[in-house]
Amino acid sequence: MLKWALIFALISIVAGVLGFTGIAAGAAGLAKLLFVVALIVFLIFLSLGLFVVKAVD
Repeated sequence: MLKWALIFALISIVAGVLGFTGIAAGAAGLAKLLFVVALIVFLIFLSLGLFVVKAVD
């Protein structure tokens, strides 16, 4: 998911440089959304991993 966030961030930068501000804003919004979703999934898996390790010990 982070890979797609980086791809959309690069699309946003390129579109912004070329003057396509609407496309740049849309791609930046998607990049932010994907980054937040990836961060939430990471935190969920991190917390689950910590609780499972404590439960096994």
